[in-house]
Amino acid sequence: MRIIIQRVRNASVTIEGVEHSAINQGMMILVGIEEADGDEDIAFLTKKIANMRIFDDADGVMNLSVMDIGGEVLVVSQFTLHASTKKGNRPSYIRAAKPDISIPLYEKFCSELSATLGKPVKTGVFGADMQCALINDGPVTIFMDSKNKE
Repeated sequence: MRIIIQRVRNASVTIEGVEHSAINQGMMILVGIEEADGDEDIAFLTKKIANMRIFDDADGVMNLSVMDIGGEVLVVSQFTLHASTKKGNRPSYIRAAKPDISIPLYEKFCSELSATLGKPVKTGVFGADMQCALINDGPVTIFMDSKNKE
């Protein structure tokens, strides 16, 4: 499972011209799922996300987590995180899981993250053509792959 975490001042997802979800200060998380992903990947990432200290404390040092600041989280499915660009100019998405695998894992990821945070997370719509808007704060952008835990 691959994720991109962006520390945001605000973020939103619009589908067919209608705002679907929006958050204020917190994280926008893009999630890419491959067939080898499962419960262990979800547990690892949700714990890391909830406790990741990427928000400034009173001294301007990144010492606070999204839970510490009472921030919000917006999660968007992003199969292109598993793009392979080794050959040619058209990325291959062969590593991205098909919907029958990725939809239940995406939903479980969102549910587990919500439970870990103790509050609902906002989401996009799996498979929809979405327009994502955000103000990246910092900017702070972090890439994680649950297969590379070290």
